Amino acid sequence: MNYIIDGHNLIAKIPGLDLRMPDDEQRLVELLIRLGRQGRHKMEVYFDRASVGQAGEHNYGLVRAHFVPQGQSADDAIRRRLSTLGRSAKTWVVVSSDRAVQAAAREAHAQVCSAEDFSNLLQASLQAGSAPPVHAADEPLTEAEVREWLAIFKEPHKRK
Repeated sequence: MNYIIDGHNLIAKIPGLDLRMPDDEQRLVELLIRLGRQGRHKMEVYFDRASVGQAGEHNYGLVRAHFVPQGQSADDAIRRRLSTLGRSAKTWVVVSSDRAVQAAAREAHAQVCSAEDFSNLLQASLQAGSAPPVHAADEPLTEAEVREWLAIFKEPHKRK
């Protein structure tokens, strides 16, 4: 699975991380590296308001961090990335709870996962190794979990 992640949007949803932390972005990247190793997921994470000298791309194995310069937004950088993907955007999941970013993802035919759902998936995956979270029989799966299982079994997602 390939992910495009709205970094600051996700940080706000992860317990133990806070946007006021001086190393919040690095901590998120470290979590994503661990997740990427478990499932060989390719991830691109976008952070806006990069400090002077920090703007640009940094590769961390399967995770590529994009530090968007001040005066530009991560949301716009994500939209540009989706447009460069063209038809292959359908093989990517955009992680954001921002409605405008979600709309851009849907328009590009990418899948969408809220930051809350991805945070839950991230925490469960890191706690259980690579095993998916276990659910009680009466507890429904989240949208993100359904998409992940569909991707695993390579069945097209059908909407009713």
